[in-house]
Amino acid sequence: MFKQKIALLVSAIVCFCTISAFAADREFTFEGKYLNIPVSNEAPRCLLSLQVDGKKVREFQIRLAPDEPDYWLYLEVQDFIGKKGSLNARELADSQMKGFKAIYNDGTFPGEKNLYKEALRPQFHFSSKRGWNNDPNGLVYYKGEWHMFYQHNPFGWLHGNMTWGHAISKDLVHWVEQGDKLHPDEWGTMWSGSGVVDWNNTTGFQTGDEPPLILIYTNAGGQNAWSEGKPFTQGIAYSNDRGRTWTKYDGNPVQGHLKQGNRDPKVIWWEPTNEWAIVMLLSGNEMAFFRSPDLKRWELQSLFKSFHECPELFQLAVDGDEDNKKWVHYGATGEYFIGEFNGSEFKPEMESIRYNYGNYFDASQTFNDIPKEDGRCIQIAWGRVDLPGMPFNQQMTFPVSLTLHTTEDGLRMFANPVKEIEKLHGKEHKWKDEKLDPGKNPLEKFKGDAFDISAEIAVGDAEEIGFNIDGFPISYDVKEGLLTGGDGSSGGGFSPTETIAKLDPIDGKISFRILVDRSSVEIFANGGRVYMPMKAKRNLSNKSQRIYAKGGSANIVKMTVNEIKPIWPK
Repeated sequence: MFKQKIALLVSAIVCFCTISAFAADREFTFEGKYLNIPVSNEAPRCLLSLQVDGKKVREFQIRLAPDEPDYWLYLEVQDFIGKKGSLNARELADSQMKGFKAIYNDGTFPGEKNLYKEALRPQFHFSSKRGWNNDPNGLVYYKGEWHMFYQHNPFGWLHGNMTWGHAISKDLVHWVEQGDKLHPDEWGTMWSGSGVVDWNNTTGFQTGDEPPLILIYTNAGGQNAWSEGKPFTQGIAYSNDRGRTWTKYDGNPVQGHLKQGNRDPKVIWWEPTNEWAIVMLLSGNEMAFFRSPDLKRWELQSLFKSFHECPELFQLAVDGDEDNKKWVHYGATGEYFIGEFNGSEFKPEMESIRYNYGNYFDASQTFNDIPKEDGRCIQIAWGRVDLPGMPFNQQMTFPVSLTLHTTEDGLRMFANPVKEIEKLHGKEHKWKDEKLDPGKNPLEKFKGDAFDISAEIAVGDAEEIGFNIDGFPISYDVKEGLLTGGDGSSGGGFSPTETIAKLDPIDGKISFRILVDRSSVEIFANGGRVYMPMKAKRNLSNKSQRIYAKGGSANIVKMTVNEIKPIWPK
């Protein structure tokens, strides 16, 4: 196998200038866009760096395979095609020399023919081609395109080497990866941040007819060898070609170190004063609000103790009334405050509220610059679910539209899947006015890999109503009014495997919207009042779906199951 790989080194001139147990060098002339690297999850980490034209351009840790790799990952080198590069390895174990020698340059990567056909590849949730992903970053809409950047480790199955990946969608459901855009450098790895369209060219970066797109991000100093000894600071980058290529501002950092791990800037346009408003974590649960005329000069306005990591700030209309809007401020876990914001200071009007009841939701972000004629507030979060045995790991939650409603408990934020999911609907199955007795299962003959369930159920005299999705349970205790997702057996990871939410019938009925993918089940109950995004260990080899009632009968007022078509190219 390795002889075949080495035979493909058409573009590589191999020169071992130093070969020892600790360091090695190789020279390449790049003719293909990928530098393919064999990886083993159990191998020790080594440090690789790439120099082009005598300048360091990339540096990353990777677990080089000592022998047969678990899979291959790649370094994108399309920016250096036609140039010579020197790849240096440090902290290299003797056993990894074979893997280092096997690195090769090509126009394709191993496994590309099977791309998007992998056993655990999410069918309608975004996941990167290769490597780890976590937080969505820089969500911004511009001229018919939804831009999603995300925290990406191109060189491993776990968190590390934080880089900004990039994908674009024209419909919020089909995503096309654009390659990595922000790479770790001498200021640190690229941690979370946001994106905006600079319509007024406040930054002065515009060079043509298009307003520049701007990314605002955290330089995580000290998180890579290249930035050893540097603190966390904030930087910006810009694009004048609709987000295809990006340039880091040569005046970075635009905001110096303030306190501990200050990070995760979220930027919005504050129209009353034609300035940018910025909210950012300082440390612990302390948020800082800034104003800036040009994103290069930031002035602190106020402090507010709220959440830890990834702050958000946006407006929602109350019950759809555009003349009555409230500001929402929330953090990574989805807890939120409702209140007022004057461009400098946020004032809550109530205690913080739990937004979602899932076990795989984190670090969500809403899109900036959605057109007024669209009018929605659209959110994506990191779907924290391990995908073992795959050359990629983690996924994004399905995009949801957020709304604000008056309830018996006060104002509450609701979430529902974006309407664009209908583009993915395949074969439809329907039920109407069907009695659900104990032991009866209208879904008995339904088989599916990915699907969208909508159901309205009259609870009747049933004691429990629920679904079982290939072994993943969803149950509703009618007497207690409690909805439970999972049973503690859905696998490891970061969060509990069982979550519970209060859910009361409306006129004797409860409603469900359930999005089912290979490793996740996202539950929306009573019109989005309860949002429960879950990692789910499904038995995909023995597909069986179930809807049931226990202790009495319920009635399916109506139920539709739409099979979901994969979002990936064939």
